[in-house]
Amino acid sequence: MQFNLADMFEVVADTVPEREALVCGSHRTTFGDLEKRANRMAHYLATQGVKAGDHVGLYMYNCNEYLEAMMACFKIRAVPINVNYRYVKDELLYIFDNADMVACVHHREFAPHIAEIRSAAPDLKTFVAVDDDSGADLTVIASVEYEAAMDGQSDARDFGDRSADDYFILYTGGTTGMPKGVMWPHQNVFFAAMGGGGHFSPNGPCQKPEDIATRVSENPLCGIALAPLMHGASWWYACIQLLAGNKLVLNDKKSLDGEHVWAICEREKVNAVQIVGDAMAIPLLDSLEANPGRWDLGAIFNVGSGGAVFSEAKQNGFRKHFPNVFITNSFGSSESGQMGMDNGEKKSEAGLGNVTRSEFMDVIVEEETPPRHAKLGEKGIFARSGFIPSGYYNDPEKTAKTFITVEGKTWLLTGDEAKLEEDGSITVYGRGSNCINSGGEKIFPEEVENALKAHEGIFDALVVATPDDRWGSKVTAVVQLRDDVSLTLAQVQDHCRNHIAGYKVPRALHIIDSVPRAPSGKPDYKTAKAFALDGKGEVA
Repeated sequence: MQFNLADMFEVVADTVPEREALVCGSHRTTFGDLEKRANRMAHYLATQGVKAGDHVGLYMYNCNEYLEAMMACFKIRAVPINVNYRYVKDELLYIFDNADMVACVHHREFAPHIAEIRSAAPDLKTFVAVDDDSGADLTVIASVEYEAAMDGQSDARDFGDRSADDYFILYTGGTTGMPKGVMWPHQNVFFAAMGGGGHFSPNGPCQKPEDIATRVSENPLCGIALAPLMHGASWWYACIQLLAGNKLVLNDKKSLDGEHVWAICEREKVNAVQIVGDAMAIPLLDSLEANPGRWDLGAIFNVGSGGAVFSEAKQNGFRKHFPNVFITNSFGSSESGQMGMDNGEKKSEAGLGNVTRSEFMDVIVEEETPPRHAKLGEKGIFARSGFIPSGYYNDPEKTAKTFITVEGKTWLLTGDEAKLEEDGSITVYGRGSNCINSGGEKIFPEEVENALKAHEGIFDALVVATPDDRWGSKVTAVVQLRDDVSLTLAQVQDHCRNHIAGYKVPRALHIIDSVPRAPSGKPDYKTAKAFALDGKGEVA
């Protein structure tokens, strides 16, 4: 047995086969049934020629089948690939080409989208469609219905040995304007992002893979993941719950409806609610304020956030409604896993939070040659060593910039500015680059700028983050128009939606005489942001 996610899940399924594992809408599954269905899908993929190391796209909304297919890939040592269902043609073209997929499990409604870009992935031969109410034509890509693919397949666990170094790829935003595939070995992500099986155990992380059986409690908890499974934070949380033998509840709607969420929490007696920052906190709190006493939510004792700013005001909002709630605010990224957790006990008034320094967590001064560890009181980049990814798929240049050697040890640079405090703790300040975090979504200015400049009436453009009450930050465009051209915000948004996902589209537009740049042509984001914050040139 290895620190392999399939190996460990099988142990849990054998330990509590009759226990309820997964709930999504009206679909309910036990650990035993989840195990059998994953085996059947694994056998189907194998009959289609999918083998160890092959890449399989998961292009779905939240559903039981998402986790079944993911586990099926792990069982045959294939590599699942998350596909953001909000991507438009240009983005899909990139990821289907870059990821080298040979198979794709998708919701039926996405069949025409795949057909449109299929030529970008010549090795992509196998398609499996999860039914929905779209009625989309599956013949355009010769996709097989999910349940039909499962029919006649064995549910036996007759697969070969696996490795702790088997990996999956998590696609996240990229500085060149397109997503980057982070390559995570199973063992590394288990310890870096999933607590090594120690989240719910007084014994801490597992010392050997067989220990996972001892982490299965006789009194399982129930946790709800509100973000889509296509996001790393959500499916990491899903794995944490399942590998602990707990019940996992998924948000079965394509958007966040506060009243719907609280109704689920009441029905399932949810203990822990996992959100992504203020963007999710606000509609949840609004629903509670508008409906006092409507739901029995006495089972909830934890609200946890990760992946975006979870403000003190919103934390206090939950404390108002749940006086005994335990608030957790985690720091991390797709590349780093969980870097630490602030439980409301920040030692510094500055920054987003304070975490503990260790032999695996530190502040690195990268500007110097060679890079070095920060001294007490010094600022640098938040960094991690030990259990880290093996790099970015098909991107050696980005890998070399992000994974550096300091005193003979490899460190991952998160891109977040941080300070090593005099007491040895680390204060995290946030993204040091120009990356925009809007409601937990990473948005890089370059890709939005490219979309803007594809408009014939736009001469130049820069994109910056400006404050937003709900999302934390919003995408704001500072645009230089061509002569005799006028544009409204709505017109710019309509144009951008043809090139990038909706959540990346600018929500504020400022017209400037000349986009600020250095003589070299390098963008001057500082000046552009100041212009936007002053409200100059804003166009509705």
